Amino acid sequence: MKLTTAQALVAWLVAQRSETLEGVEVPLFPAAFGIFGHGNVLGLGTALAEYRDALPLWRGHTEEGMALAAVGLAKATQRRQVGVVTSSIGPGALNMVTAAGVAHANRLPVLLLPGDTFVSRAPDPVLQQVEHFGDPTATVNDAFRPVSRYFDRITRPEQLIATLPQVARVLTDPADAGPVVLALPQDVQAETYDFPDALFEPVLHHVPRPRPDRRAVTDAVRVLREACRPLLVLGGGVRYSGAGGQALEFAERHGIPVTETTAGRTLVPHGHPLFAGPLGITGAASANALAGAADVVLAVGTRLQDFTTASWTVFAPEVRLVHINTARFDAVKHGALAVVGDADATLRDLGSDLGEWTADPDWTARAQAVRSEWDAHIDKLRAPTPGTPGYAQVVGVVNELSEASDYVMTASGGMPGELVGGWRAGGGGPPLAVQ
Repeated sequence: MKLTTAQALVAWLVAQRSETLEGVEVPLFPAAFGIFGHGNVLGLGTALAEYRDALPLWRGHTEEGMALAAVGLAKATQRRQVGVVTSSIGPGALNMVTAAGVAHANRLPVLLLPGDTFVSRAPDPVLQQVEHFGDPTATVNDAFRPVSRYFDRITRPEQLIATLPQVARVLTDPADAGPVVLALPQDVQAETYDFPDALFEPVLHHVPRPRPDRRAVTDAVRVLREACRPLLVLGGGVRYSGAGGQALEFAERHGIPVTETTAGRTLVPHGHPLFAGPLGITGAASANALAGAADVVLAVGTRLQDFTTASWTVFAPEVRLVHINTARFDAVKHGALAVVGDADATLRDLGSDLGEWTADPDWTARAQAVRSEWDAHIDKLRAPTPGTPGYAQVVGVVNELSEASDYVMTASGGMPGELVGGWRAGGGGPPLAVQ
């Protein structure tokens, strides 16, 4: 099929399908965001207009804003769908680097398609083109390399045949998910090539559920059986796996208190007797008290960042860490016993091998006791007072008026701490979108 590079790329995007946690088939790329100018208006812009019925285009007002919206789309769909974002070369592309950093840090897939300078260099320099004095091949898009899970600059149309399967691999891999950047030189976008028809056949991407190594499960079972005060920490990976119900069943069966990271918030109903509250520097004193007393921590689907661990001061120095994660990179952090696998599948295997083992009932009961103390503290902070309401009072009102399908979004500052530490969830609902 003879198409331009831009047409081939968009036709491939349209052919990619995904599957929700409920098993419903949906487009992998449901929409594109774009701001057009030098580097993307003619080639990619024309192709997006041609395929607009199959791939809706949403016009952005700032490059950073639309790229962050695409990152939010991935989070809202549990990483089952991916936003596409295109911008012009120069400042337009650079404005998306921040969003790429957010996506990279939070393991969220997004496809960024910045325009790039002419490969031929015939019209150089173009408008705000950065001219590197010692390297004419360098462009501002090279700034994406440190915050990309996969980066490529397409300098020939046929290169798409090899790179597009890698794009799909990264965007749908639970261990490697993150930003993919394809820099698209303006002249190459308009070049034609006779692409194989198979490239544009529909493909349904099933997110893999890798099972853990049996030896690692056996070792984890031994460590848990030796525990006197085990604690379960649920991160965003539990949500993306759809393992919230399985995690709660595991905790109930074995009497293990549960805490959540910021990315894992709202997985557990606030009133559940095993729920100790959110963990870390923006979490609850109740969860942190249990974390400090725990002798074994079973972390599931978390990157254990500084807010979650209070820069690794929230756990006792001698704590034993067992970490379930699809990414070995995260699973081995801080000398953890790494159990590499899907959260849902691994918890099933671990629970089966643990059998009827349960934690000490006195330790299990501490979760509800310490959280009740925390709730009483929050109730005092939320109580009406004369004058301008405080953060906790504002959060309390929003919390009372919210429903399971609502999202709450904030930026950095004091409010996220109040939200994470004081928010009361019904469980199973959407996450707090705290950046």
